[in-house]
Parts: sequence; structure tokens; C-alpha cells
Amino acid sequence: MADTQYIMTKQNYDDLKKELDYLVKVKRPEIIERIAEARSHGDLSENAEYDAAREEQRSNEGKIIELEYQIKNAVIEEESCDNSTVHLGSKVTVYDPDMEEEATYTLTSVTDVDVINNKISIESPVGAALMKHKVGDEVTVKLLNGTSYILKIKEIA
Repeated sequence: MADTQYIMTKQNYDDLKKELDYLVKVKRPEIIERIAEARSHGDLSENAEYDAAREEQRSNEGKIIELEYQIKNAVIEEESCDNSTVHLGSKVTVYDPDMEEEATYTLTSVTDVDVINNKISIESPVGAALMKHKVGDEVTVKLLNGTSYILKIKEIA
């Protein structure tokens, strides 16, 4: 089975490396210290502090494994200033004629998604539909449930 590739910008790659470095060099030792402190309090069977620290350790180690995998399988895509077509890093304003609404999305890698701030993945249904299209194009967004809808590209920045 082939490894998943994570298409990302150099900045996104550097951010992932910085986060990994923090988790390994700062957070991991802090958690180990809390576990040792909790152990020193005696009986571990009813030690909520120990249980919480161990759970945080499991979570941290899981995140480290995830980041290492993403970094290992990163494919760096050069950032482009060409706004003639939609690409990774584009800020795209679209119009939904059915809803009569405009929305603006920034297209990012899977590892940099922030839905609250309208940063969507180039692999999401909307992101994938917009890729390589131009201002004025109408794109069909195909959803996982088999339905689809149309978006019109108003602006690319």
C-alpha cells in the first residue's frame, strides 16, 4: 500500500516541523515529569493526576506519530503569485446561485485546514472542484452523498 502524500506549502511544512519539535523537546519532557510527580504520591489505582498525565502522554505521542508521518510524506508545492487560476494558497471568492450567497475560501493543504477561518483543503469537495479553474468559471461540487451543486468563481487573490 502506498503512503498518503500531503501536498503543502513550504511554510506549512516548516510549521509542522516546528510543532513536532515542540511536542518532542518541550511537551514530552513536561508530561514525563508530571507522571513521575504523580507516581511519587503512591497508589496509582486511585490517582487522577497520574491517569490524566498518562492520557495526555498518549495523546501527545499520537500527535507526534501523525506529524512525523505527514512530514515524511510531504510534497512541497511552490507557492505561486499567479492568480489566473485557482491553486494551493489561493483565496477564492465564489457565488452560490442556489443560496444566493458569496463565500471566500483560502485553499490549503489537509494539514492546514481551519474551517472557522474558511481555510479549506484542496482535497475537500469544494477545494477539489475549484482547483485550476479561472474567474468566471462555474464548477460543480460533488458531495459524498452523491448530490452536487454549482459555484461560480468571482475572484482569485
